[in-house]
Amino acid sequence: MRRKYILPLFLLIQIIFLKILRFFPDFVEGFYSNNLFVRISHFSRTLLGKVPFSVGDCIYALLILSIVIWFWKIRKTWRTDWKDHLLKILGKISVFYFFFHLLWAFNYYREPLFEKMEIKREYTDTDLLAFTKRLIVKTNEIQFQITKNDSAKIVFPYSQKEAFKMNLNGYNNLAKEYPFFKYEIPSVKKSLFSVPLTYMGFGGYLNPFTNEAQINSLLPMYNYPQTTAHEMAHQIGFASENECNFIGVLASVKNDNLYYQYAGYSFTLHYCLGIWKYKNEKIYNQLKKSVHVGILKNYQESQDFWKKYDTFLDEGFYFLYDNFLKTNNQKDGMDSYSKFIDLMVNYYKTRKL
Repeated sequence: MRRKYILPLFLLIQIIFLKILRFFPDFVEGFYSNNLFVRISHFSRTLLGKVPFSVGDCIYALLILSIVIWFWKIRKTWRTDWKDHLLKILGKISVFYFFFHLLWAFNYYREPLFEKMEIKREYTDTDLLAFTKRLIVKTNEIQFQITKNDSAKIVFPYSQKEAFKMNLNGYNNLAKEYPFFKYEIPSVKKSLFSVPLTYMGFGGYLNPFTNEAQINSLLPMYNYPQTTAHEMAHQIGFASENECNFIGVLASVKNDNLYYQYAGYSFTLHYCLGIWKYKNEKIYNQLKKSVHVGILKNYQESQDFWKKYDTFLDEGFYFLYDNFLKTNNQKDGMDSYSKFIDLMVNYYKTRKL
């Protein structure tokens, strides 16, 4: 009889362990992120990388189906045997929680990237304004180089399959400067759940159990390089959303291909303009006037895309994922996505765009 309490008790032990683990980022960095996780992730991507469809999505589909069937089977005994059913649910959550952390999520507790790269976290409005102006010049320059017309939006000329492969060039170039960003053994796939993902408001996600990067196949194509590069950063062991945005941008702008550079710079510029719109609308309007019309058309394309799928669902999932991130050592929750600007401003203080 006591065996049924073992897994629920183990769940409690895991939660306590993680509360303590956050105080030992150096240990996580050395033992897990740069050692055990590298072996696990390489094995997963070697095993599944060449499979043409998302194995992780299939596993999730079967899991959801089995949960529905189980709840249907116990519907008549829930009131009478609620304690046993609850213990079974906690036991299954305990196993899920264990493998979630073992296979990937201990990376939430590793050394922060700003320490690893010796980048400052804070910046002033003056710093941000100077960076935004430089960014506008650079993004305008690349947009015009590609289109020869400052009013034409960028049309991405590559297929989704080609786009996945071409991301490797940026990561290879980035790894020359920072070897810990080296990406090996690709396993990037179109998600089988692209429609639900869109309604939920997600461009992609990493399956932590199979280490497959899942990309929403419905996204506007000019978003593809940056979204893919972000999920690839998760694959190499970076859990923080702001860090993955930062790594994804660097991998995009260091790509030899102009379309990839545009994806990285325009993505960053969009966030900078958003910050100014919130901070000071007068400065925002001044900055926006200097952005090429073609770039603004790409922003509108993306906005129109998400608006088509805008329902109460994305707000619900925003709330759930916000709390999920806060539970997993990301105190800023969904706001952490925009925090990559902290890293960008300070990284480019001493570098050319």
